[in-house]
Amino acid sequence: MDDGISEELVMSEVHLGCPPGFSGSFVSNFSISLPSGFDDLDIEPRTYVSDSEGYSPSTKQLIRFDEDGDLVLPRRLNVEVESSVRSYNVSIQHDIMSTIPSVGLQVWKAELVLSDFVLHTMLTSSKFDGIVALELGAGTGLVGILLARVAKTVFLTDKGDHILDNCAKNIGLNSGGFSAGVAVHVRELDWTEPWPPKQTRGECHPNNRYSWALSEVEEAQGACLLVAADVIYSDDLTDAFFSILEKFMSQGSEKVLYLALEKRYNFTLNDFDIVANGYSHFLSYLKHEEDSSLQQESKPCFIGNRIDLANIPQYVLNYERGEDVEIWQIKYCRKES
Repeated sequence: MDDGISEELVMSEVHLGCPPGFSGSFVSNFSISLPSGFDDLDIEPRTYVSDSEGYSPSTKQLIRFDEDGDLVLPRRLNVEVESSVRSYNVSIQHDIMSTIPSVGLQVWKAELVLSDFVLHTMLTSSKFDGIVALELGAGTGLVGILLARVAKTVFLTDKGDHILDNCAKNIGLNSGGFSAGVAVHVRELDWTEPWPPKQTRGECHPNNRYSWALSEVEEAQGACLLVAADVIYSDDLTDAFFSILEKFMSQGSEKVLYLALEKRYNFTLNDFDIVANGYSHFLSYLKHEEDSSLQQESKPCFIGNRIDLANIPQYVLNYERGEDVEIWQIKYCRKES
């Protein structure tokens, strides 16, 4: 029997272009643009993909799957344009409100801030070119969709068919802007379950198109980049998140995680104050690389550094960052036995 809490409806601040009073699913067009004053920055913009040459995302675009359950993506012959073309749109289907277990159907502010960071890195360096990336708690898939413009392989992971179906829909809406040859996989990942997932499949046709192939598990384990946005909002979820994170980061190649979060404050009788308990629990998992006690640490640990958002221009238009959104770079320190 449900305790009622999970049925509580919540609503993100981000509902771009939605009609007043609208309460269902909606496709918003998020404008990506170089911010004013970009020319004053001491960086040279790279050539990047734009949707300005004849591509217009459409909700009527057909989504097809191959025999392994992966999306069959339409390709454009010429996707690179000069860096003077400075804007494009990303179409994202999202819900206006949802229950707490289904918050991945909404777009949240931390997702947009992480998108800014990813876009800035893509524009000013080749760090993400040709990589294998994995998004934890991908939700609508916005960050992974942006990475698919330069990456080799992107895994978008979340839990539940409703959220995964919506994520796959968004891939179809934006696949015309992906880099040629990129593989984009939508896969189910329950942080409370063992890794690799029990439903891992081989060459047989899967019962669930969001299950993992054996080759995909191996490729995901070799990913060098992990991303996550707005996955820190309850202590139990944070514990599960760091549990799966340790499984990924303690094996295979060396990885870095970029995690965006929004600090949420509540009044508690225990503290008799307004505190961000979820944020404090998150910080309890991290050590700073300049911490003097780190050298004496004998166990593996997570090392976190907060990124200065003042150095990250805003590329996604029509949202307010606010003061309570942060991005953390997190690495895993493997201690030698």
